[in-house]
Amino acid sequence: MAKVLLINGSPRKDGNTFIALSEIANVLNEQNIDAEIAWIGVKPVRGCIACQTCKQSDNGKCTFDDDICNTMIEKMNDADALVVGSPVYYGQPAGQTVALIQRAFYAGAQVNGKPAAAVAVCRRGGATAALQTMTMPFQLKNMPLVTSQYWNIVYGMDKGEAKLDKEGMQTMRQLGRNLAHLIKSQEVAKLPKPELEEWQPTHFIR
Repeated sequence: MAKVLLINGSPRKDGNTFIALSEIANVLNEQNIDAEIAWIGVKPVRGCIACQTCKQSDNGKCTFDDDICNTMIEKMNDADALVVGSPVYYGQPAGQTVALIQRAFYAGAQVNGKPAAAVAVCRRGGATAALQTMTMPFQLKNMPLVTSQYWNIVYGMDKGEAKLDKEGMQTMRQLGRNLAHLIKSQEVAKLPKPELEEWQPTHFIR
């Protein structure tokens, strides 16, 4: 059975971000796809310090093993697709969400080519900027972006208000259906992932 990992980047375990992700997960379950919502929690999540130790060990894990990052890397490796949800703080995703994704991807999480989606939950504004921040790492890993009938946004401030956003909930359900369709299409096609050229890093210093 295909499996989707949905990361809840909110410090509130069962808040509006969880409600949004649950709407997606319910649709995936109806489509016979296993969906796990994994909560980042409230303990500190380190930011990457560019120590390069993960590249030297080449084990696909971060050298710092005192937070949830390596546990999430294992979950990402086991999943067939990834959805990251976060509340919007000052027009950006929650800091722990960004720190986790940056470290996990840099350390070597096996996400290349897997379908991915981001979900932003906000009171009023900043959601589109937060969505862009969350989707940019996906693009660096050749991950097909899964969209919906509208941007993947749900509105709500107080706990439970996300359920009142009828269009937002509908957007989440359509996102779930689109994601299920892509996963099943890949299973039917059984095509190998596109061949990657050897990376040729460049910069603008002459």
